[in-house]
Amino acid sequence: MDRVLDFHTAKAMLEWQIELGATEAIGETPVDRYAAAADPAPAAPVPGKPPQAAVAPAAAAPAADPAPAGADAVEAARSAAAEAHSLEGLRYALSSFAHCELKKGARNTVFSDGNPEARVMIVGEAPGRDEDIEGRPFVGRAGKLLDRMFDAIGLARAGSGAAALYITNVMPWRPPQNRDPTPEEIAMMLPFVERHVDLVAPDILVLMGNTACQALLGRKGITRLRGHWAEVLGRPALPMFHPAYLLRNPAAKREAWHDLLMIRHRLEEEG
Repeated sequence: MDRVLDFHTAKAMLEWQIELGATEAIGETPVDRYAAAADPAPAAPVPGKPPQAAVAPAAAAPAADPAPAGADAVEAARSAAAEAHSLEGLRYALSSFAHCELKKGARNTVFSDGNPEARVMIVGEAPGRDEDIEGRPFVGRAGKLLDRMFDAIGLARAGSGAAALYITNVMPWRPPQNRDPTPEEIAMMLPFVERHVDLVAPDILVLMGNTACQALLGRKGITRLRGHWAEVLGRPALPMFHPAYLLRNPAAKREAWHDLLMIRHRLEEEG
């Protein structure tokens, strides 16, 4: 006899599949979609009934033009970003951008969080599962750790004035199974990130993790880059360990605290 799952067990199994990246329900029997897409075999004639004349298939609706790829997509991103003259305009341009395949599998466009008047702007990597669900960057365990880290130097997303913090990501859409974004995806989103920084005009940029460093510094290797000031888009930028990395490597929190103190000192030094 088949085992009947109770509600909570079934719900837990479904959440587990979603966490693995499943996006489509699958039936109990396999379906050969290649065969299903082929023309069906002609129906057998019915005795006593004259055969019907063949009917020409209806003309298929014209397919939508595919989004250009490669350099064309990057150029489209540059054009869309340049036309945004406010953060709301940039948010709309980003959510309307149809050239990135990641958007098709994402629940939300993750744009930003915090106070855009902040002196410190964090640029993270890409949304994870929690961020994709909530539509905000840095939530879940990594987000809570980030909040505690910056609260220790007097900065918060809900803060104002000198206590304000602003956060965004290089990628606004979650990559499948939380994989790293490809260089092509990063290049496609970079014009939006650059325009985002230009509109917020922070005093300091914080590059959280390798993807942010690859996008804005053109280099990876966060263990070598962290703790050293760089210049990005005409502003001082400090690479830092991503909070998710710190959760996996608690011993690295000492270096992260050192970097936080560097940010606080720079803010105090520049008034």
